[in-house]
Amino acid sequence: MDGQMNRRGFLGSSAALAATALGFDLRPAAAMVRELKISRTTQTQSVCPYCAVGCSVVIHTLGDKAHNVKPAIVHIEGDPASPINRGTLCPKGASLKEFVLSDRRLTRPLHRAPGSSQWTPIEWDDALTRMARLIKDSRDRGFVAADSQGRTVNSLATVGMIGGCTDTNEVNYLLGKLRFGLGIVPYENQARL
Repeated sequence: MDGQMNRRGFLGSSAALAATALGFDLRPAAAMVRELKISRTTQTQSVCPYCAVGCSVVIHTLGDKAHNVKPAIVHIEGDPASPINRGTLCPKGASLKEFVLSDRRLTRPLHRAPGSSQWTPIEWDDALTRMARLIKDSRDRGFVAADSQGRTVNSLATVGMIGGCTDTNEVNYLLGKLRFGLGIVPYENQARL
């Protein structure tokens, strides 16, 4: 289509021509449109949570420096300084803002009682206490101190643990300590620690 005008180009040039004919200079407005999206935002580096690649992202927030304003994420993009993804994101990473701001995202623990079909919100303290009790009960039932030949194994094969590739080294270290302390054998982690 070299040299030919398409519909979008015609409409854009017509609007620009009309504004110029009326004495308006659209260059500052066009520059302002580009600037508004992330101007005055705080930039926070993070890691995309979707897979084991570990692409770096930059999260732009507004209002996080004011005491009376709830911070809001206005944009998430790939980090161009990252040697991993050089500012690019896959389709899932590009949709990260919608994931973070989704009204369907869980922000509190839910519990479904045995035999119930309904999930009910519970407090964090209750959820943590319940999880600790269930882990302790499972460990008491399934812990094996010695194998059939009398060798010490201190293993727990009835509880499994899943780690994440985007967990920090510190989190994975603590998960390892917890796992080894409980004797948990079944373990899966995208990072294969």
